[in-house]
Amino acid sequence: MTSPTSAQREAVRQRPPHELPAMRQTWSELLFLHWTADPDIWRKTLPEGLHLDTFDGAAWVGVVPFRMDRIRPYCLPPVPWLSWFLELNVRTYVHDDEGNPGVWFHSLDTNRWPAYKIARTAFKLPYFHAAMRTSRGADGWIDYRCRRRGEQETAGFRYRPDSSEAPSEAAPGTLEFFLLERYLLFSHTPANGRYFSGQVHHTPYQYRQVEVPEWSALPALWDGLPPFEGPPAHACVAEPVDVEVFALREITAQPDRFNVP
Repeated sequence: MTSPTSAQREAVRQRPPHELPAMRQTWSELLFLHWTADPDIWRKTLPEGLHLDTFDGAAWVGVVPFRMDRIRPYCLPPVPWLSWFLELNVRTYVHDDEGNPGVWFHSLDTNRWPAYKIARTAFKLPYFHAAMRTSRGADGWIDYRCRRRGEQETAGFRYRPDSSEAPSEAAPGTLEFFLLERYLLFSHTPANGRYFSGQVHHTPYQYRQVEVPEWSALPALWDGLPPFEGPPAHACVAEPVDVEVFALREITAQPDRFNVP
């Protein structure tokens, strides 16, 4: 097991050379809520073969609601209704045996049933179908609601970006860089023990401070994860980004795909 180096954290930000994306999409109204967690406890939530990525000795667990817009296959136009939906994910930060840093999704909720089915099959990710809605008032407040099918309670978020300052790009080595600048996802098929990685590419996030008078950790509880303690330790919003999504690769088949010494 090798912990990520600074070079590896930079390498995954680079667009894969000589490769066309499988999909294109836009992410907007991104709210990042993060809690610190005990690494010894959260290591037990990961599949064998992935390792917890920590900052200042702590695990960080995120709840991230946002909008997905104009989702479509590469070179095809978006489809009305189907190409616009909501997503909320619960995530932990990990790396593989070679030290490549990425995201492990404990769950991803979406309000589009076709997206839920396609993502589970094509990207081998734990998507769930949910009743979701969002609205944005003239005063800038965003109201976001999610209730996973089969659950009785609704996760609610109310947030407003701080517009008093210009957005910032996270600097390498900072907590914001560790939390936001993630371009690699890992997935696992327990039935056959295969592991996959998938890369996304977009310009670095431009983030702002945020007011969050209402937040929820319910999605993590729906996943059966250890409960969070207290309010989020870190919160911010990010400006919209246009995203390229690349096809999954089996990890063992591409050990040197990031070409980092």
